[in-house]
Amino acid sequence: MMSNDEGFLRRAIGLAASAREAGNPPFGSLLVGPDGTVLAEERNTVLTDRDIAAHPEQKLARWAARELDAETAAATTMYTSCQPCTMCAGAIDRSGLGRVVFALSGEQLTGLKPPADPPRVLLEGPALFEEARVPLEGYYR
Repeated sequence: MMSNDEGFLRRAIGLAASAREAGNPPFGSLLVGPDGTVLAEERNTVLTDRDIAAHPEQKLARWAARELDAETAAATTMYTSCQPCTMCAGAIDRSGLGRVVFALSGEQLTGLKPPADPPRVLLEGPALFEEARVPLEGYYR
């Protein structure tokens, strides 16, 4: 970690406390630009916004993808109160952000929560490979 990381992590933890006070899950994040200025900050709002994707990391990754050029994004750090979930990690990766620093690991978070219920959705597949691949062929080359 760098010398100023702890201060930014403390701000992320404060944003998490603010989210909880507002009735949301306690998670907070901020983006710090290459020059050390705070570019944006967010709190979890999944309950008050009635939006299952309103994680602060997701919201900031989307903001960065819209508002920052690739070079600035790559030099920007996200500070977050907890290790990003899989959904948020994918968004962060696609946004081009260069670094993420988190306070709690996913494993530490799991130790603070009651055991999770198994997923309730039934996933079936793969199926129709020959048909499904047609719109994708050549796209990622």
